[in-house]
Amino acid sequence: MGADRVGGGRRGPVRTVVSVACGAVLLAGCASMPDSGDLRGVESTPRQDPQVRVYAQPPRENAEAPEIVDGFLEALTSDDSDFETARKYLTANVARTWKPEASLTVLADGPDSSEKLSSGGKDSSDAVFSLTGEKVATVDGQQVYSPAGGQYDKTLHLVREKKSKQWRIDSPPRGVVMGKSDFLRNYTSVNRYYFASNSSTESDGQPVAVADPVYVRKKVDPMTQTVSLLLAGPSRWLNPVVRSSFPTGTALKKDVTQLTPDDQNRLTVPLNAKADRVGSKKCQEMAAQLLFTLRDLTPTGVNSVELQRSDGTQLCGPLDESDAETAVVHEVAKDGYQYFIDSKHRLVRLASASTNPESFAAVPGALGEGEKELRSAAVSRDERKAAGVSLDGSDLYVGSLVSGASLGEPVLHSDGKTQNDRLTTPSWDGEGDLWVADRDPDHPRLLLLKNGAGEPIEVDTTGLDGRIDAVRMAADGVRIALIVEKGSKKSLYVGRIERGDKASGQKPIAVVEPRSVAPQLVEVTAMSWAGDSRLVVVGREDGGVQQMAYVQVDGSTPVGSAPAALTGVKVLASSEDEQLPLMAYSEEDGIVRLLSGAKWQQVVKDGTAPVYPG
Repeated sequence: MGADRVGGGRRGPVRTVVSVACGAVLLAGCASMPDSGDLRGVESTPRQDPQVRVYAQPPRENAEAPEIVDGFLEALTSDDSDFETARKYLTANVARTWKPEASLTVLADGPDSSEKLSSGGKDSSDAVFSLTGEKVATVDGQQVYSPAGGQYDKTLHLVREKKSKQWRIDSPPRGVVMGKSDFLRNYTSVNRYYFASNSSTESDGQPVAVADPVYVRKKVDPMTQTVSLLLAGPSRWLNPVVRSSFPTGTALKKDVTQLTPDDQNRLTVPLNAKADRVGSKKCQEMAAQLLFTLRDLTPTGVNSVELQRSDGTQLCGPLDESDAETAVVHEVAKDGYQYFIDSKHRLVRLASASTNPESFAAVPGALGEGEKELRSAAVSRDERKAAGVSLDGSDLYVGSLVSGASLGEPVLHSDGKTQNDRLTTPSWDGEGDLWVADRDPDHPRLLLLKNGAGEPIEVDTTGLDGRIDAVRMAADGVRIALIVEKGSKKSLYVGRIERGDKASGQKPIAVVEPRSVAPQLVEVTAMSWAGDSRLVVVGREDGGVQQMAYVQVDGSTPVGSAPAALTGVKVLASSEDEQLPLMAYSEEDGIVRLLSGAKWQQVVKDGTAPVYPG
C-alpha cells in the first residue's frame, strides 16, 4: 500500500487493510494496519490479495500541512465509496463541489509532493505544494482509458481554517491522481456492449455487438458502476458508429443504489420512466447488452437479466445467455479450422479441435489445389471462400472453398516494384467485405472489395501518417487494426470505420480517428485480434528485444500473463474466441500453435502465413 508514493515523508495518515471476509467495515478480530508510522517498507500494491479492501484514515487532529497532503493522496487510492475520506482533507465548501469522477491521471510511480511555499508555524494561514510525476495514462469522465505521456505538474493549495485552526485543502487537483500499481489494484477493465449502427445484419433483425471498454473501481460496487456507465451511452470515440437499444436518458430508477444478482445469478435492473414504453424486441436487445457487459464481472457471472419499468412491473421476460446469443450477433461463429500456406504454397487447414498438429489438408477449391502459388491468405468468417495473395505479392485472388471451384482472374493488382511494396495479407470483416492495403510507394492505399468482388473502393485514410503495412478487421466491422510504417518506425493503430450513408452512397468509406494502442513499441512486426477488445502483438521497445504481448484497443495492458516467448515471430494468428490456440509463424520453427496452459507446439516446419477466419 502506498508503494507508488515517492515524495514527502509518511507523516501519519495510513490506510486500513480489511479482508473481505471481515465485511465492509473493520470488525473485532480482523487485522488492521497501525494508524501511525512510516510505510516505506510495505510491499508493493500489486502483490496484495485481490480480496483485500483498503480504507484510508481521516486527517489527524492538528496535523501539519505536509501530513494533510500525504493523507489526501493516500485516500485517493483507497476503496472508499465516493472518496468520502479524501473529502475530509478538503475544506467544507470544496468537499461539496469536488468531482473526483471527472478524470483520473495515472503516473508511473505515483505523485511526488513537495512544498513550494513554507507552511510556517502556528500563525501561517496558507501553503502551496506541487504534485509532479511522469504521466502514463488518463481516464476521462466516461471512464475511458487513453495512454498519455509527458510530465504531470499540478499544485495543491492549503488553508488553515479560521474556526478549527486545522489545515485543509481548498484547491485540489482536478479529478484523481495515483500511481500505476495503485491504479491496477483499484480499477478493472470492463467491456460495455453496443450495436453497430450501420451493419447489414441490422436489416435481418440481428444487431452486431461491439465492445467499448471502460475502467471501473474493483471494490466499490463495480456492477452498479458498470450498468450506469452502459446506460450513459458509448464512448465519444465509438459513438458515431454504434447505437444503444436503451432510449436516450434511460438510467437506473432514482432510489436504486446497488445491483446484486440473486442466488440463481439473475440480475433485476429497475429503470426510470424513459424505458417504460420499450417494445419486446428492444427490451431483449437491452437485456442482451447488459448480459454481455456483465458476463465476466463476477466470478460466477450473470446468467440472466430482468428489466423493470419505473413502477416495478416487468418490462419483458428474463433473458438468459442462450436467448441473448440468438437475438444478437455477439461472437463470430466458432472457427472450424486454422489455416496456413504449406511448402507447396497452397492454402491448407487444420481442424481447430484436432490434437494432432500434423492432420492438416489442402482446402477444397483452386486455392488448395496449387493453381496459383500463394504467399498469404484470408478466409471469410463463414469459411465459404478465401482470398489469396500471389507468391510475388502482386495479385489478389478470391475463390470458393468448394471442390472443383475455379479461381478466375485476380480481383486486384499491385504495381509495386518489390514484394514488400505490394499487397498486404487481406482481411475479411463481419459484413463479408474484403480489406487489403497496396504498399506501392507511388500509390499507397487501403482498399475494400464488397463481398470480395467488384471494383475496389479506395478507403479514406487521411488521418494516418505513414504507409499501411498490415490490416486486420474486427468481426464487428466497425474497427480496424493497422500497422503503419513511417521511416524506421512501425506503430499499431486502431481506427473507426465510417461507411457513410449506404442509401445515398455519397460519403466515402473512411478510417476515422486512428489511435495508437501500443505507443511504447517502436517496431510492431505482427498483430491479430484476440478478443472483443484485445489484440496480440509482436514488437519491441526502443533499445529492447522482440516481445509478444496482449494490448487493449484503448491502449491499456490487460491484467494477466503474456503469451509464452517465441523467437523470430513474423506472423501471428488468433481468434476472437479466446479459447482457441494462438498460432504463429517463426523463422526458426515454422508454423506453431499455443494451447491454453501448454507450451508452443510445432505444427509443421515448412509452412508460413497462419490465419484464422477473418
